[in-house]
Amino acid sequence: MTRTLKTFVAALAAAPLLAAAAPATYAIDPTHTSVFFEALHFGTSTNRGRFIKNSGTVVFDRAGKSGKVDLTLDMTGISTGVARFDGHLASADFFDVANHPTAGFSGDKFVFDGDKVTAVEGVLTLRGKTHPVTLKAVRFGCYDNPMLKREVCGGDFETTIKRSLWGVNWGLQMGVADDTKLIIQVEAIKQ
Repeated sequence: MTRTLKTFVAALAAAPLLAAAAPATYAIDPTHTSVFFEALHFGTSTNRGRFIKNSGTVVFDRAGKSGKVDLTLDMTGISTGVARFDGHLASADFFDVANHPTAGFSGDKFVFDGDKVTAVEGVLTLRGKTHPVTLKAVRFGCYDNPMLKREVCGGDFETTIKRSLWGVNWGLQMGVADDTKLIIQVEAIKQ
């Protein structure tokens, strides 16, 4: 076998491996993605809610141990189960949805422990302000979805932020907590 033919055969044999190792793009599945928030209410109970209208993409390179995520939150999708509270959260006192109808997380560093994703580092933009945030992976995995006949990757991620960094200051002087826990449930479908 000539050297050129050997090189060609080796390249053909490696092609499937290179294709499998390439980064893949995933679309956020809005039916399996929610961003939840929790904040202590005057040191007694915990107020909870979620943003239910989400979109975005994930680029994931398992072999290269890297990735990128862009998640957009439609702030009109605030839901606590109490319409009056939802309206207050949408007001200028909190999220100022009229002037800031979207928020988002953009992460460009996936942190791994071996083959396991343990965190995603990036920035959170809320009310027109952007600050660094690290989302800790509580769990992360990929599976072949039997209904979609495509790979789906996702997990649960958590972080705690100081809402005042983003100008969400209402109630701080009255004892409503600054620390706000974010819990991100996300699944994304391979494109």
